Amino acid sequence: MTRIATGLSAGEDGASSYAEAAEQALAGLGEAEVDLAVVFAGPAGIAHAAEGLEAVTDRLAPGTLIGCGAQGVLGGGREYEQGGVAVWAASLPGASVEAFGLDAVRTDEESVAITGVPDLTGAAAVILLVDPYSFPIEPLLDHLADDHAGVPVVGGIASAGGGPGAAVLMHDHEIRPAGAVGVALTGVEVLPCVSQGARPVGPEMVITAGEGNVIGELAGKPAFAKIREVLLAMPEHEREMVSADLLLGIVVDPNKPEYVRGDFLVRGLLGANGTTGEITVGDHVRVGQAVRLHTRDAASAHEDLRETLAAGVGGLGGTPAGALLFTCSGRGAHMFEVPDHDAGVLAGATGGAPAAGFFCAGEIGPVGERNFVHGFTATMALFR
Repeated sequence: MTRIATGLSAGEDGASSYAEAAEQALAGLGEAEVDLAVVFAGPAGIAHAAEGLEAVTDRLAPGTLIGCGAQGVLGGGREYEQGGVAVWAASLPGASVEAFGLDAVRTDEESVAITGVPDLTGAAAVILLVDPYSFPIEPLLDHLADDHAGVPVVGGIASAGGGPGAAVLMHDHEIRPAGAVGVALTGVEVLPCVSQGARPVGPEMVITAGEGNVIGELAGKPAFAKIREVLLAMPEHEREMVSADLLLGIVVDPNKPEYVRGDFLVRGLLGANGTTGEITVGDHVRVGQAVRLHTRDAASAHEDLRETLAAGVGGLGGTPAGALLFTCSGRGAHMFEVPDHDAGVLAGATGGAPAAGFFCAGEIGPVGERNFVHGFTATMALFR
């Protein structure tokens, strides 16, 4: 049976913070062997990453370990938005746990080759941690969509900063200064949950002209004019609220009779041309796709997280053994005006199941059968 435990240290005491978090996780697991440990360390802990990694390894003796530096960490219903160390440990009897390290190698001015990708045939899920300065995540997600469609990837982009070459990625006993690290899980049930924090408004519309990330027409009308028409049809109070953060949801799986909130990939509106009527969005689109306007605020983000988790726990058929949570650095108290929001909602929805994670510079998770990088999102992996 899968067993998961976590530890969280708010300390700024270097390697001892890692040790404190690891000892908490060990106490939660008892005599169970640790097959996988995942470590997240805030800025103060990054300077002591090598000693911290050794402290975690000495205490947990994990079969596999990955981790990364972070702006802040979370666990056990608590969030430390600046600093801290979190350790997540799992006993996964009968599962295959394969850690890997990835590098991006430029082959010419426009192309990048990704090295180190494991064989993901039969994988239940991939947990992925990425350095934003040295690893372009989109080519990897494109590759996985082509060769391993349907394998969910859940994770985040390291947010500790420091610039190129200053990354701290943990891969078993090694500290990597660049690239990405991950773990492929087989033989264990992992349910991905993605809460984009937005709610749909207005009617669905079909893209009738467009190319790349430019939409020329919606429902046969110039896109800019159609959006304006939809906004003007709203009650004034709703229009004012929506206009403060107007987004576009794009359906990525057309094979459904109707679309609900989680079926849309939410992207920003990057620009509008009143002369041509075109709008520019933050992702590629194609003619025939259905879209719908969305908006995001604290209330919609709270509602969406609760609904997403309710569906996830229901999909597992009961309380999960534990969870990993990757939440945007733009959420937290900045968005919700209260501490511990996402970690607290997760704990409440899962009956206090052990969970840990970090504040990300971009969150990774699936919408439909394809994996994407998100913003202002909480992505989660729930373990049966």
